[in-house]
Amino acid sequence: MNYVRTFVLMAGLTALFAVVGYLLGGPGGMLVALAIATATNLFSYWNSDRLALAAHNAQEVDEASAPELYGMIRDLAARANMPMPRVYLIQEDQPNAFATGRNPQNAAVAATTGILRTLTYEELAGVMAHELAHIKNHDTLTMTITATMAGAISSLTTFGMVFGSRENRPGLIVQILISVLAPLAAMVIQMAISRSREYEADRLGGEIAGNPVWLADALAKIAGGVAHIPNETAEAKPATAHMFIINPLSGRGMDSLFSTHPDTGNRIAALMEQARAKGLGTSGVGTAGGFTSQASQSPWNSDRTPGPWG
Repeated sequence: MNYVRTFVLMAGLTALFAVVGYLLGGPGGMLVALAIATATNLFSYWNSDRLALAAHNAQEVDEASAPELYGMIRDLAARANMPMPRVYLIQEDQPNAFATGRNPQNAAVAATTGILRTLTYEELAGVMAHELAHIKNHDTLTMTITATMAGAISSLTTFGMVFGSRENRPGLIVQILISVLAPLAAMVIQMAISRSREYEADRLGGEIAGNPVWLADALAKIAGGVAHIPNETAEAKPATAHMFIINPLSGRGMDSLFSTHPDTGNRIAALMEQARAKGLGTSGVGTAGGFTSQASQSPWNSDRTPGPWG
């Protein structure tokens, strides 16, 4: 089903490319746009993860440079019976995280320094389990291709209006409509595949971590942080917003109306219901069947205060 969804997504965005190209340059513009779309699809399949990580200046870390984070993800990946992904840190105050990669064998998870300062060990384990769930479900291929294609559509509209031939260039009103509606259409396609996958990644993430309450607590904290701490890189590159666990955009302009994420309160409620179904308490952090590691024996874990992530 994930591969069918990816094919439909790529077909839809390719068709949107063709329509924009036709409106900007006639039949010739449509052919050029289709050629660009085909090349973009092929390129994004192999390289979109690198583009997404580079867009947010993510730096790869290992067990020597980030032992607690790396060890946590290694242990969670083992619990999920999946390969160890590459691990990245983003120097960004806003608490957030995302996963990327075309398949579990070529995947990466990225966390901001803000999320490491904000969450407890258990809460961060819930977030990383959520990101591993995206990888396990092959969501990351869809997410990264969408980000690349949506950004390319915005660039195409700008390029076409500036450099299109005088003969084929549409009128001013049509140009304005294209510049607004084409990226909006790409955003709608993003929304169509983003909201339902978040609920599924939450559910599976709760299973991987062992306690859905950890992720529920993390979502509440991250949402509060996002509301007060802007992410200027994400604002400048909104096509990548749907990749994050919580929408990193501030809500300026159309962001809040066309959110790529479901309501955080609804996600928390679903996780709490999952915890109750597992027989876990929903006040504070439960322990039955939960993720544990050597780090969980430290005072940092027991008093539930943010740890020294560096």
